[in-house]
Amino acid sequence: IEIEESSKKLLEMKSERDDLNKAIEKLNKAIVELNKEGRQRLEKSFNKVNMNFKYLFKKLFNGGNAELKLVGSEDPLQSGLEIYASPPGKKMQNLSLLSGGEQALTSISLIFSVFLCNPSPLCILDEVDAALDDTNVNLFCELLNELVEENKINFIIVTHHRLTMAKMNRLLGVTMQERGISKILSV
Repeated sequence: IEIEESSKKLLEMKSERDDLNKAIEKLNKAIVELNKEGRQRLEKSFNKVNMNFKYLFKKLFNGGNAELKLVGSEDPLQSGLEIYASPPGKKMQNLSLLSGGEQALTSISLIFSVFLCNPSPLCILDEVDAALDDTNVNLFCELLNELVEENKINFIIVTHHRLTMAKMNRLLGVTMQERGISKILSV
């Protein structure tokens, strides 16, 4: 009787082991398929963002070149991202080697490059222009106007920069004449 019970338990355990091995095999196949799909989607999106980035960089800088590179691994899912830029008259270099204003404009180019891959009808920007000088604010505002016209995107911009405020279609200000009581003014 004990031998029969032990044999039954052994058969059940072998059956469970086989089921687990089949489940592991299915999971491994699913992981391989997901990774394959992920690589394809990442490469497609990366190429689209890179194309937008090159275009927007040239637009914001009135020339120059820029590109994104996947680095560190042949597998795009394991790679890092490096940003290279060459403002007009300068050699191609890593983002960290650019001046503060150039870094800000390059970053704006990258943000909009990603955004334009799947744009929404509304975009909120908070103090994006804070690091820009007056010339670069003009370029930034021109880009915003172009994006509004071409892509029908509405922007809400939180800013303290006088030039950005002067170039917007509508201006809403928030003031606090009495402590704790905010008032919205429309211009």
